Amino acid sequence: MTETTDAVRAALDPDHCAAFAERVDAEAEALQGAIRAGVFDATHFAVGLELEGYVVDGAGRIAPAPERLFEIDGCSRELGLHNAELHTDPDVVSGAGLRRQFDELRATHRDVRTALEGDGLDFVLDAMWTHGPEMGSLEYLEAGEETDGVFLATHMRPVPRYVALDQEIRRRNGGVIEMDLPGLSETSSMLVESLATSMQPHLQIPDPDDVPAYLNVATRTMGPILSLTANSPFLPADRYESDLGADVLDRTPHELRVPIFERSVDDGSNKCRLPRDVDSIEAVIDRMADDPTLVAAPDLIDDIAGENGTAAAGPDSGAAAAAEFPAFAAKRGTYWRWVRPVFGGDHPRDADGEHLAEADGNSVRIEYRPLPTQPTIRDTVGVQALVAGVLRGVDAAGHPLSDLPWADARDSFYAAVDDGPDAELHWLRDDGDATSATAQIYDELFSLARLGLDELGVDEASIEWALSPIEARRDAEYTSPSAWKRARAQKAREEGASLPDAVREMQAAYVNRAAGGVPFAEW
Repeated sequence: MTETTDAVRAALDPDHCAAFAERVDAEAEALQGAIRAGVFDATHFAVGLELEGYVVDGAGRIAPAPERLFEIDGCSRELGLHNAELHTDPDVVSGAGLRRQFDELRATHRDVRTALEGDGLDFVLDAMWTHGPEMGSLEYLEAGEETDGVFLATHMRPVPRYVALDQEIRRRNGGVIEMDLPGLSETSSMLVESLATSMQPHLQIPDPDDVPAYLNVATRTMGPILSLTANSPFLPADRYESDLGADVLDRTPHELRVPIFERSVDDGSNKCRLPRDVDSIEAVIDRMADDPTLVAAPDLIDDIAGENGTAAAGPDSGAAAAAEFPAFAAKRGTYWRWVRPVFGGDHPRDADGEHLAEADGNSVRIEYRPLPTQPTIRDTVGVQALVAGVLRGVDAAGHPLSDLPWADARDSFYAAVDDGPDAELHWLRDDGDATSATAQIYDELFSLARLGLDELGVDEASIEWALSPIEARRDAEYTSPSAWKRARAQKAREEGASLPDAVREMQAAYVNRAAGGVPFAEW
């Protein structure tokens, strides 16, 4: 591990961090120049997707993902040894594009599960693992040892960036990260983040100057969409073995993933949070550059030393792309906001599946991050379509949602975190009047999504195919997966099971149903 620990110490070195920050500033200025020069203009809206999950053994306990898994196209490593991420290539928004997203994601998911079968393993689409290893979940998350002054978490991937971030967050928290959750009061490593998994839709915006408006609208949609999709109401079952009181479920959020992520990476500056409203793309870039730097990018140490903080490309570079701004891209990786922009990326495919050459891969897209992993691929692409449709629909309709006070948007989001489908949500109707009537909010949410997808050229049959599994949750017995999980566990408790056993029983039923691929609303 000498190579890893050397890279970590370099990433944390104050001089390297200062040089890295200077380079980020220079690249931010160059990026703004490239945007003004039209380098990041595109001609289409496009969608892509990231979907995280975890590996389990035959008993349903989390297990390390074999390295051969990451030889599969569309499958990448994540923070924990048990984590993996599936992702799609981007598609121009169309009926064919949405269906291609589904087909590609389903094929990758199938390939991953097939690759695991021989070892008696499986890949689970879930937002929180609840069946931990025999050693105990907290012991698993905190296991590690100091090597040359660097703490190496045993079950974290030994990637220098991960290790350096863990080292710095541990240092800033005095070795104890406060979690303040029923069953998890504190921990000693940011690896606790690997409890939770998410889905992250991406929407490419053709004109970078429109990105701030889309970001501002996105923060106002998060509460209602999360209320339909919450999926992480339980910690690992063994965290409930002590007496936490009869009201433990009342004190536990529907969406534990949000507080777990916010608290596990807290450096004292509340880096993980909703972004404030912004009025220009330049201001977006400035905010990202000014965000506290935790570590220098380990893979840029030599470049930083050699270039003394100069940017890799100037504003007039016609070849400018994400690869030309590596320090800024690395800084964005710790700009932990629940929605954030991404600069540069792969060429999207057109309706016929051919990759476009537009903008040489340069574009700006919104990464929508507040959503937990959904139970099935069908549900996942349905949520992806809902997000893309609503963001476009608000703009196309001239809907006043962006006038909703930011504080109301924040309260709506955290209400959905706490209460899922029972949350008190905040919304502005199309006539400008405020409402907290959930039925009215959902009416407008899906109406705007249909309008937005239609505006983007998606045919009516594909719109219904995409949105129907999510809209059907409104009339289902349980509106969100979290509500189903809580009800299932509560029923087991009423029948005499302990809370840990109730959680394990619920989890086994969830995994079985999710593996069948039937959309959640039909459970």
